[in-house]
Amino acid sequence: MTALLEVDGLVKHFVAARSVFGRPTAHVKAVDGVSFTVEAGKTLALVGESGCGKSTVSRLVLRLIEPDAGSVRFEGRELGALNAEQLRAFRRDAQIIFQDPYASLNPRMTVSQILTEPLALHDVVPSAQRRARVEELLRLVGLEPRFARRYPHEFSGGQRQRIAIARALAVEPKLIICDEPVSALDVSIRSQILNLLRDLQERLKLAYIFVSHDLAVVKHIADRVAVMNLGTIVETAEAQALFAAPRHPYSRALLSAIPVPKPQGKRSRVVLEGEMPSALNPPSGCRFHTRCPFVIARCRTEVPQLLADANGHATACHRTAELPSPEGIVPSDGAFSPVLEKLVAAFGATEGAGRAGVGQVRQAGK
Repeated sequence: MTALLEVDGLVKHFVAARSVFGRPTAHVKAVDGVSFTVEAGKTLALVGESGCGKSTVSRLVLRLIEPDAGSVRFEGRELGALNAEQLRAFRRDAQIIFQDPYASLNPRMTVSQILTEPLALHDVVPSAQRRARVEELLRLVGLEPRFARRYPHEFSGGQRQRIAIARALAVEPKLIICDEPVSALDVSIRSQILNLLRDLQERLKLAYIFVSHDLAVVKHIADRVAVMNLGTIVETAEAQALFAAPRHPYSRALLSAIPVPKPQGKRSRVVLEGEMPSALNPPSGCRFHTRCPFVIARCRTEVPQLLADANGHATACHRTAELPSPEGIVPSDGAFSPVLEKLVAAFGATEGAGRAGVGQVRQAGK
């Protein structure tokens, strides 16, 4: 089966300083050799610390910024070879939901204008049907159609993000990049949005690249997880396998930091010592070796390769087979944000409303 999206060896370095003659003297190695695939109807989660390159990868995939090296193929087409007209057509197939709804919405446009713009740009529906389509999109994300006449400043942050989601859905894309889409929302609203995203994916066969710091959300929505550290992927696996038994020391540290709502519960913590290295001058060898509790001499000089086993669980670590069992590091099922889990179940009715809305929107677009 051919993947919907194939990313191979993606590289992006930003100039951080120049000489008096304008020559680059320092670079931030934001993304340095990232490769992954996303299948239709599946969710790949990108997780890692702030500054590890997750959002940069998202923008490179959509060609919002140009890569220095590597390739991105969507449905077998090399995106770097697309001309302006072809790239514009690609925009209908791939959309993004930005993290900050305050910055991603034009304050001078009404909600109706914001949602109508992509419909007109890609000629999704005839002009006579666009008003009805806008109303259906608003209902789909839990907003009243009467809000179409308002401006972004009249909404809360959560409502603005719903508008941003509606805008992404307007052109019926095949791939949506979700860049921290629920981080600005309270827990009850998160559950509704997550149920909506899952239902949309199931019915429309959407693929997601889900960028998030909230591992509880990632565990809930992702099919596969890719863990990033300093511009590289250090581990990738099916979500269930990674949360059950993380292999890379960095993945174990991330998962062990998740709060557990059991004051008397016992668990092992992986405490990282030292400062996080700078992307301006990443360490030689394994980029995690300066903080890794299992470091050996080989880690300081030789870059580990991301190697997969028979089950597709890939790890970039020289000592994968030698590390102790991760038992006690990862919370058991149900310990991940129990409030979120309960609310997701409680708001299951949202999925039913989503199904009705999706059907109406799809019908309006035909």
